Amino acid sequence: MSSSPPASVFTSASSESLHLAVALDGAGWHPAAWREPGARPGELFTARYWADAVAEAEAGLLDFVTFEDSLALQSSSADGPDGRTDQVRGRLDAVLTAARVAPLTRHIGLVPTVTATHTEPFHISKAIATLDHVSRGRAGLRIQVSQPAYEARHFGRRTVPLPDAESYEEAADHIEVIRRLWDSWDDDAEIRDVATGRFIDRDKLHYIDFEGRHFSVRGPSITPRPPQGQPVITAATAAGAAGTPGDGSAAYGLIARSTDVGYIAVRDADGARAAVTEIRRARESAGLAAQPLHLFADLTVFLDEDAPAADARRSRLDALAGASYSSDTAIFTGTTAQLADLLQDWRTAGLSGFRLRPGALAHDLPAITRGLVPELQRRGVFRRAYEADTLRGLLGLERPAGRYAAHPAA
Repeated sequence: MSSSPPASVFTSASSESLHLAVALDGAGWHPAAWREPGARPGELFTARYWADAVAEAEAGLLDFVTFEDSLALQSSSADGPDGRTDQVRGRLDAVLTAARVAPLTRHIGLVPTVTATHTEPFHISKAIATLDHVSRGRAGLRIQVSQPAYEARHFGRRTVPLPDAESYEEAADHIEVIRRLWDSWDDDAEIRDVATGRFIDRDKLHYIDFEGRHFSVRGPSITPRPPQGQPVITAATAAGAAGTPGDGSAAYGLIARSTDVGYIAVRDADGARAAVTEIRRARESAGLAAQPLHLFADLTVFLDEDAPAADARRSRLDALAGASYSSDTAIFTGTTAQLADLLQDWRTAGLSGFRLRPGALAHDLPAITRGLVPELQRRGVFRRAYEADTLRGLLGLERPAGRYAAHPAA
């Protein structure tokens, strides 16, 4: 049996361009990145810092950026806040940050992280729909689950975390409610006819009447249908606490059944191939084999002009942190040409793209946009200009018709 998925579902043929995204998290993914030259730690909680980072990513023609978020302070401990004062603690709200950056950008997709476990899908649906309107069709959403008890105590809805499988079942319901709410307005529901005094056609707003184990939502939304119809929904495979690998099976199911893009945390091409195969089987079992799904490998990168320089920089960061950096996914240390080789090798596992985590944002994001991207362009595997105005367009995803519309607008 072939180890590579059919091209109609997982677009990974060598003749097609790679998709690239960058995961933005504070000063970078290494805990000592804020101490690097150029890190701008005094600006981490300003709009300008995030606008500059996204502008750099857009200059590199990347498909999208993701914004990390959580419901508790960053911690190296599985039991709660670790009390450390030598590492970045605190974040801005990811959705609000993306909305602030949206008017300052034109092409790149904006994908904030939202935790489904302790948030209401009605609120998230209108927040992401608003982001899609503000960005004119470039919004996405990264759904994650929360299992630590100390995060649950911030909300008081539950005394103990849900079991792993049930957390992902709840996330699947969360996504289904969001999708239905986005469709609860027909595309042409707004009339805005001053002469007749009719602003809206009430017959083109629909109750979704969702009844599930975790949510009961009638609808409709209060926000008109997003420009993309359905903003891009993404999710990542599970990671354990403190950077240890987690059980990906429940997350694989969520990716296979509910998302447009999945991020997989693997160590090598064989791991990627196994994950792609498992997700493909789950998608086939759900009857969704004909619908496109992008799978991106997550990869933390430390880049420099030569491999020894990259190793030395990572070692210097490790010394500042007092420990060797570890991650739930592969860590690449080397040159942009070597990274390009790795990406082209891994894509044969059935991947259509990669979400790169810059070890130190000030250094590694420009290395991606000004070093890796030109290298991939020289190899003919990355775009030289943005070819679409929406995130769905960049990913080759069609704009879906509203499920409730009797006569969907063209």
